[in-house]
Amino acid sequence: MGSLSLFQIWLILAVVFVIIECITMGLATVWFAIGAVISAVAAGLGAPLPIQLAIFLIVSLCLLAFTRPWAKKYLNNRLTATNADRLVGQTGIVTIAIDNLRAEGQVQVGGSYWTARNIVEGEVIEKDTTVKVVELKGAKCIVTKL
Repeated sequence: MGSLSLFQIWLILAVVFVIIECITMGLATVWFAIGAVISAVAAGLGAPLPIQLAIFLIVSLCLLAFTRPWAKKYLNNRLTATNADRLVGQTGIVTIAIDNLRAEGQVQVGGSYWTARNIVEGEVIEKDTTVKVVELKGAKCIVTKL
């Protein structure tokens, strides 16, 4: 078996880029796969290697720059809002004093109890204080005193 032609090398690269895209689902390497296919066509038509490389880079980078934002917006919208997302902006009552230094604190928001931390480091928020949820970090409510 002889050495691989440039056409075959470009097609192999395209397959590699598609496999990487399937593994990562980052909408990044698919554009390079398309660039490799177009470069394979150029190789099949007899274009010299520098032209093939230029086609690969120009097509891949243009697709990445101009279509990736659109594709991410419309194709990668699998984020599902949870009820926890609705906590941000709501008020609650401190049920266990919030002390970031001691890693203690709990609030009741919307009928549920949540581990809580104060957005202001070093300030303890006492029990029965009304607070507002400003952020969620994992399963912790980050709150500010009202």
